[in-house]
Amino acid sequence: MQRLDQQHLQSTKTYTQRTSNMANDQQPDIKSVFEPKTGTWQYIVADPATKDAVIIDSVLDYDSATSTITTESANNLLSVVDSNNFNVVAILETHAHADHLTASRYLQQKLLRSGKPKASICIGKRIESVQHTFARKYGIDEAEYVGVFDKLLDDDELIPLGKLSIHVMHLPGHTPDHVGYKVGSNIFTGDSIFLPDVGTARCDFPGGDARALYRSMQKLLALPPDLRLYSGHDYPPKDRIEGPQPFATVADEKARNLHVHDGVTEEQFVEWRHKRDETLAEPKLIHQALQFNIRAGQLPRTNDHGHRFVHVPLKVPEEEWTWGNAPQG
Repeated sequence: MQRLDQQHLQSTKTYTQRTSNMANDQQPDIKSVFEPKTGTWQYIVADPATKDAVIIDSVLDYDSATSTITTESANNLLSVVDSNNFNVVAILETHAHADHLTASRYLQQKLLRSGKPKASICIGKRIESVQHTFARKYGIDEAEYVGVFDKLLDDDELIPLGKLSIHVMHLPGHTPDHVGYKVGSNIFTGDSIFLPDVGTARCDFPGGDARALYRSMQKLLALPPDLRLYSGHDYPPKDRIEGPQPFATVADEKARNLHVHDGVTEEQFVEWRHKRDETLAEPKLIHQALQFNIRAGQLPRTNDHGHRFVHVPLKVPEEEWTWGNAPQG
C-alpha cells in the first residue's frame, strides 16, 4: 500500500450514494465509510427495498506502538447499519489485506449478540493458497485458519441481496485471491484500480502479478462508461482539493488513470509497475494484518500464560552475527 499523506488524515466520513438515475433502476443504497489511518474505504451496500445489506472490507483499529486492538471503526459501521435499519446478511472480503486488520469476525459476533441472524464471512475461493503461504511463513497451526471463512466464493457466483444480486468477479494481480463485487451499476474493486490520480495497486506480494493486474484492469475498463468503480483505498495527492473520494466512473478511469489510461500497453504497464514496486516500503501492519486476516479476523489462540501473539520477523545483518561456519545460537 502507498503511505497516506498526513495532511489528509481526518475523522471518519460516511457518504451515501444512490445510483437510481442510471439505466438500471435496480440499484443499491451505498454507504461509503473512510478510515483515515490506513486510507481504507469500507462499504455498506443495501437493497433499498428489503434493507438486506452486506459490509465490504471492514477495518479493525490497531495501535502498533502498544499492540492494542480497538473497535471504534467497526462500531461506527454498526451505527450506520442501525441508523438505517439494515439487516446484514454477509460480510465480504475482497482479499487478505496486508495493511489493516479485518473487523469481519468482530462484526459477526456483535450482530449475533444483538439478536441478529448470522452474517456469513465470505471471500474468493483462492484464499486457501494464500492462507497456506502465510501460515507457513508465520508458523500458524492449521486449526487456526482452515475452514475459518463461512463461504468461499466461486468466480462469477451470484450472491442474493434482497431483490438484488452481487456478482463475484475474479480480479487477480495485487494478490491471486482478489475478487471484486458488482452490484447494479457499481463494482467494489478492492485493491486493484484506485482513483485516477492514484493509479493501481502494487503487485509485489507473494502471488502478485503485474501482468494479471493489467488484464484485470482491462476487464473493468471494458465495462459501460457510466459504471462506478469503488476503490478499496484512497491516497489523495496534495493537489486534490476535495480529499478522499470513494469512486470514479469507467470513463474517468479510461481517460485519466495514471497507470492504465487509454493507450497504455500491457508491456508498458508491467515494466512501470515492477520499477515502482521495487521502491515501495512494506505496509506498516503487514505482519499483524496477514496473520489476523488469514484467520478471517479471529484472534490468535492464547498460550499457556494467557497471552495472544503475532510473529514479527527480526531483520538483522546476518554477517555481523556469524562466527566461523556456525551461526550464533
